[in-house]
Amino acid sequence: MARRGPRWYFSFRSPYSWMAYRDLVDHHPDVAERIDWLPFWEPDEPALDELERSNITLPYVPMSKEKHLYILQDVRRLARARQLEMVWPVDPAPRWAVSHLAYLAARRLGAGREFIAETYRTRWERGEDISSPDTMRKIGETIGLDPELLAGAHEDAGIRELGMEALNSLHRDGVFGVPFFICGFDKYWGVDRLPDFIERVAPSA
Repeated sequence: MARRGPRWYFSFRSPYSWMAYRDLVDHHPDVAERIDWLPFWEPDEPALDELERSNITLPYVPMSKEKHLYILQDVRRLARARQLEMVWPVDPAPRWAVSHLAYLAARRLGAGREFIAETYRTRWERGEDISSPDTMRKIGETIGLDPELLAGAHEDAGIRELGMEALNSLHRDGVFGVPFFICGFDKYWGVDRLPDFIERVAPSA
């Protein structure tokens, strides 16, 4: 198997991933351009069925109430330290495939980074529901992509195939949470490990 370059796994769901994204693009844009950006999300039922047929089990564990309450406090603290204004979103009916498969559609059209930026703003700065296809339509209008393509990406057979490739990638890499950074054989989990990853990728950065 060919050796893969430095990469990071991100999720639109995770506030820690959002903060790692901001740290990366705000303070290390040169490194951001040199690494591969790969999505991590909890798959929907059709994807789970296909993964099961391939004998692949992703290491996702539902969050306890205690951990959720801790994260609420921790994220506020970390956001204040970064002087980031954030809104905690409400997810009435989470469907993480909607936004992450829309990202894969945008990436195929050469606008993956623009989609990421707008989706993070939509969720963590405006508190909007990114599980809604209507929200994907608005993002498409904002960044100049076909709104219907993004809204329906989670139902498109070709995009879902790309999604399975992405889920297989995180399985092969042993990714169990986000943000997750990899360079060579070294792995780094968590926003507080980003400086170590930066140093590994670009020692003089």
